[in-house]
Amino acid sequence: MALRVGLTGGIGSGKSTVAKVFEVLGIPVYYADEAARHIMNADPLLREQIIQHFGDDAYDNNILNRKYLAGIVFNDPAKLELLNSLVHPATIRDGEKWMQAQTTPYAVKEAALIFESGSQSQLDYVIGVSAPDALRIHRTMQRDHITREDVIARMSKQVKQVIKMRLCDFVVYNDEQQPVIPQVLKLHEQLLALSQQAVSA
Repeated sequence: MALRVGLTGGIGSGKSTVAKVFEVLGIPVYYADEAARHIMNADPLLREQIIQHFGDDAYDNNILNRKYLAGIVFNDPAKLELLNSLVHPATIRDGEKWMQAQTTPYAVKEAALIFESGSQSQLDYVIGVSAPDALRIHRTMQRDHITREDVIARMSKQVKQVIKMRLCDFVVYNDEQQPVIPQVLKLHEQLLALSQQAVSA
């Protein structure tokens, strides 16, 4: 089985940019957010649980009503925790199944909440993507067309970047000072070597 490598970072850190470099190198990437959106629509049990807790309006024409749900959970930490407690286990199971099917030396799971959801226990290594807060705020405002206050509110719901990076095995600095590609290439070589060691152990 492929080495299981997590890729995480706070909002606006540039996880997706780093993930795309791994994909160019031929490494498969599992995008947990995309998978969660798919599972929330496709998993009958999860749909049932979401409707039970958040009402019939959580789905519109059988499609997840993300705007309605976001309106509830973003202003209520307890509701956000409840939603995560339903969605995370289903996404972690799906990610684990996906990992087991990979045949490359290592595969990457890109997820914002690896430590928050407890999924690091199913990974061999975790890579963190770090960027200065000011840059993260600017990027997210541009990307999501939201206010500075909205970005800061979202950031406050995630584990602080400095703590998250300490928990990671490797860190990629996406600060627009150090080029990202050479850092990822170096990591790629290290992970290939670690994969070889795991195979021959």
